[in-house]
Amino acid sequence: MFRIENEKELLGAFRSRDRKHVELPRGTRLPLFVRDYLAWVDPYGVRVFLVFTAPGSKRLTGIAFRRDQQGDPTHAPHMCDWCLSPGTSDQIGLLTTDVDSKRRVGINLCLDLRCREKLEMAMNLAGRSVLDETQRMLERMTRFATEALGMDVG
Repeated sequence: MFRIENEKELLGAFRSRDRKHVELPRGTRLPLFVRDYLAWVDPYGVRVFLVFTAPGSKRLTGIAFRRDQQGDPTHAPHMCDWCLSPGTSDQIGLLTTDVDSKRRVGINLCLDLRCREKLEMAMNLAGRSVLDETQRMLERMTRFATEALGMDVG
């Protein structure tokens, strides 16, 4: 669990290149207590924002994704790389973000980043601990931020 005190702290979690795109959801009141991570979709459905802390860290990390492809008409099955939930192409797809001005990376994720809810439901149905699986999901988020984007999350 972590706390976001104000908008400046929240925006500071994002790389400077992404801050201009961050639009907080209407009605967001700060300070905000966050259990595992905070995610939201912009009002136009084009961008998805994520704020989390790496396991063992107190530093906020923010990633601004673009929803470049909006599912295919075949609704082929996909799997989220973070929560490992299956879904159709209108639920799970490629989210991308710029590494720098010349490179962009992408990852197959839940298009609304509601991974925690899907993970909780799956673990409850399986009779397993959601805490361990949530930890692994946060580790996968951290690995993406450090390896794909070169971010310092510590």
